[in-house]
Amino acid sequence: MTRTLLLGGTTEATRLARALAEAGADAVFSYAGRTHSPVAQPLPTRVGGFGGVAGFVDYLRAEAITHVVDATHPFAAQMSRNVIAACDATGVPLCAFERPAWQAAEGDRWIHVADMASAVAALPETPMRVFLAIGKQNLNVFAVKPQHHYLLRLVDAPETELPLPDCAVELARGPFDLAGDLELLRHHRITHIVAKNAGGTGAMAKLTAARKLDLPIVMINRPELPTRQVLGDLAEVMAWLFHASDA
Repeated sequence: MTRTLLLGGTTEATRLARALAEAGADAVFSYAGRTHSPVAQPLPTRVGGFGGVAGFVDYLRAEAITHVVDATHPFAAQMSRNVIAACDATGVPLCAFERPAWQAAEGDRWIHVADMASAVAALPETPMRVFLAIGKQNLNVFAVKPQHHYLLRLVDAPETELPLPDCAVELARGPFDLAGDLELLRHHRITHIVAKNAGGTGAMAKLTAARKLDLPIVMINRPELPTRQVLGDLAEVMAWLFHASDA
């Protein structure tokens, strides 16, 4: 019998949770707990970390987990590394349900960088108006360039003082559309965008808006991870799980 642990936080995870619930599968949904009001799921849900690789191994064994689907954000690299290590240690089969990365189109002005530090370095020295479309986890690294005005779009209001002296905050939850993102960029007179290559459609509108407004995007590439099985389609993940169950 299959008992699945679904690591979520993405649109793909929500779609898979719904499919598992409709199939009557024995599954647990796990959130990292970084947002105050996560999307409700139709599966039993846990919130929070596991305590590193050792804690993850203990959880897999204690909960008799037979299969793990990693549908976390493509930039949740440490969690994904811990999942890979824990599944290797326990022999629990693992697959990642991951959206394809965005690809630049004609007219895009993308500056590809490897990480946050490189994204900071790619910004001009002269004061600009920068849309930091990166969430709230890495804002401190941009404090070394306080001359810029920064726009942040966050799901939850900041609970502590932000490390950026000149910034504006827009509270919103995706998916976002082209008309809204065009208005956002124009209203805040944005000159540059910094974005993670998260892929998917929910946050793609800012890329199209930047193309229409001829704005440069500093695009942070996805982190490198150890080799793992990656599936990009809901039907493929369900087939992987149910084939394993029937085997």
